[in-house]
Amino acid sequence: MTFREYAERWLERIATEPGKGGKLRRPGTVIAYRGRVRNYLMAPLGDMKVREIDTERVRALVIKLVAMPSVLKEDARHNGIAGDAVDVLKIILRAAVRDGLLAKMPDVPTPTRRSVRHDDAHTPEDDVATPTQVDALYEAVAQPWRIAVLFAAWCQLRRGEVLGLQRHDIVWNSDRTAAILHVRRQKNGSTGKLTGPKSDSGRRSMAVPPLMIERLREHLDQYVGRGRMAPVVPSAARGSQYLSASRWNGIWAGARGAVAGLPDGYRFHDLRHTGLTRIAQEGATLAELMRRGGHSDVSVVLRYQKATMARDIELAARMSVTAGEEIRVETERAKSEKDTAA
Repeated sequence: MTFREYAERWLERIATEPGKGGKLRRPGTVIAYRGRVRNYLMAPLGDMKVREIDTERVRALVIKLVAMPSVLKEDARHNGIAGDAVDVLKIILRAAVRDGLLAKMPDVPTPTRRSVRHDDAHTPEDDVATPTQVDALYEAVAQPWRIAVLFAAWCQLRRGEVLGLQRHDIVWNSDRTAAILHVRRQKNGSTGKLTGPKSDSGRRSMAVPPLMIERLREHLDQYVGRGRMAPVVPSAARGSQYLSASRWNGIWAGARGAVAGLPDGYRFHDLRHTGLTRIAQEGATLAELMRRGGHSDVSVVLRYQKATMARDIELAARMSVTAGEEIRVETERAKSEKDTAA
């Protein structure tokens, strides 16, 4: 059997059979695997017999994949796809070994994954926006979508989680001065469908920071439909259609370019990193960070360090005070400089 024949059968299999843990793979995962197989593996391996794929051939392919130029950034030192493509190839070949089509697994390491967007001097701290920059990004996005910026930064939501929010996911206190946000679903960027969170830990509840309460209240009153399941970030004001990931990406690309001081290609996901960094700076434990961010790693630690809602409310409030004070000081400084210049 050729690699092309086996890989196509494997792609059909993973779409319908449970993976690790007995769960079906998410549609986005299947789409990603299919793209890596057809874009990077079929041309060099497609007509080769599976039994002929050995360490020497795989190593030669790895060298070619690593040397490919990046399609995302012309002058990037890395292409960002070699590691992912090789990992998928290894999954296929392990399956071929189990199915008896390949005698043994080729011994080839996965290429190191390096950022396409940045040079080697870039650090994760460079992607942490200041509260003033977050505020500027909020203002740079048109209505009815700008609330997405605050959900990503101050509630640390992923893009799909933001786009999948519904009105009933936000539960207010009696006088609408505080709210709890429930993350129950995400809008899949590949399929456009509403699905469960990325992992079991992704299903979570958190305090909405006081810093964004007034803006959230105004957003729900002015731009969100009245139904319980109305999208919080609708395609159009008070509409019933969810904003698509591709459309949001275009909106975001325009907004980030209007804010000074951000790294080139600043990602919407970097706002989530910003918010989690701020929460960590306020003294959150590892378990509290994982809980608020919906991470699923270090599960053993989470069994012994369980964050409470009271602690989450306290952390959100403390973050709001310090971030709000930075915005106030920066705004007053800018106003003073403007008055002096006049």
